[in-house]
Amino acid sequence: MAAPTSFLPLLLLAAALSLSTPAASTSRRLTQLDPTTTTTGFQVALTHVDSGKNLTKFQRLQRGINRGNYRLQKLTAMVLAQSTPDVAAPVVSGNGEFLMELAVGTPPVSYSAIVDTGSDLIWTQCDPCTNCYKQPTPIFDPSKSSTFAKLPCSSSLCSALPQSSCGSDGCDYLYTYGDYSSTQGVMATETFTFGGNKVKVPKVGFGCGEDNEGDGFTQGGGLVGLGRGPLSLVSQLKQPKFSYCLTSIDDAAGATSTLSMGSLAGPAGNSSATTGLIQNSAQSSFYYISLEGISVGGTGLSIPASTFALQSDGSGGMIIDSGTTITYLERSAFDEVKKAFKAAIDLPVDNSGSTGLDLCFDLPSGGGSGDIKVPTLVFHFKGADLELPAENYMIADSSVGLVCLAMGSSSGMSIFGNIQQQNFMVLYDLAKESLSFTPTQCAKS
Repeated sequence: MAAPTSFLPLLLLAAALSLSTPAASTSRRLTQLDPTTTTTGFQVALTHVDSGKNLTKFQRLQRGINRGNYRLQKLTAMVLAQSTPDVAAPVVSGNGEFLMELAVGTPPVSYSAIVDTGSDLIWTQCDPCTNCYKQPTPIFDPSKSSTFAKLPCSSSLCSALPQSSCGSDGCDYLYTYGDYSSTQGVMATETFTFGGNKVKVPKVGFGCGEDNEGDGFTQGGGLVGLGRGPLSLVSQLKQPKFSYCLTSIDDAAGATSTLSMGSLAGPAGNSSATTGLIQNSAQSSFYYISLEGISVGGTGLSIPASTFALQSDGSGGMIIDSGTTITYLERSAFDEVKKAFKAAIDLPVDNSGSTGLDLCFDLPSGGGSGDIKVPTLVFHFKGADLELPAENYMIADSSVGLVCLAMGSSSGMSIFGNIQQQNFMVLYDLAKESLSFTPTQCAKS
């Protein structure tokens, strides 16, 4: 289906890009700290890992691209490992672009954790620690909590681990990420507190990490997996849905995104674009979606429908991922998108390679303010045509004189990244196996 208009104005103001945007269950009861009320959901703020740093927009973008390229390599390695019978240890996705605040134990000990829709395990560093990295908050000491309990080897969560062993006093785990960073320790249950210490959830299974290695974890004191597997926060809470609303890369450095769980997530509205979620038994943590085609400037591109298909061996397909900055398309599809944008934008192509992006254009000399016409971009998901605001795929910065397409190429798996998701309420409804995008101004005034 063609987009209603073929071109959108891209307005440059100083160094910023200003664009118009389109306009119950099996849940466990979560207890508020006010004993007179209960709730079946909570909401927390998400902070970008580069928030508070003195970075230009392009510097922030480049840091995200570097992390995204690394993450793409990890995800690709995971798919390849799945089809290799002699892999020594299972590897999973890890790291991400956003942090959430939460607390663990009784009394609660606050810390920040990386949020990752591509992995499952919830874990934090624990004392006594044989190998822990430096984290911004105190390391959790389970001996000081009245609600800490180790999980027995017979527990279902121990069985769900990709690699575990039965220690002298319970279930020991080793969780290895695609870059060979890892966390190792004992599985336990604890009371977790969310939403600015307003909602507490008892008996959450988590990894108490006593040996944690890797460069990607140092922004926080652990990780919260939001994947589809039984170890994730979503599965343990048995909440049928969750959503997030990610602020624009153009928003002020202090702008916070939001994560909503359970009853506070959604519902999808009349303006939502809704498509189905697909399960991949070979990669059970990921959220796969069916991409059937792409239109640029109102014209459908010559991309075979099979390009984005999930293969019988678990390879290929497209996942949606909050932890990857830009969208990566299978190479042949990306080449078609790139060709269409080069034909549609009447600006010189920049070949310096200074941004880390595949396609950039030189802004007119003199820069400053002015309108540049960019073609519309529509992703045709099964049952939903998602037209993106221009700022979700064209990133401009007059301070460096460039405007770039915020997409890249991959081999095999494609990823719908968080730049393309900004200023949408993205709702994962696991009961309905659906994913919805609702245009939303995510930055709180």
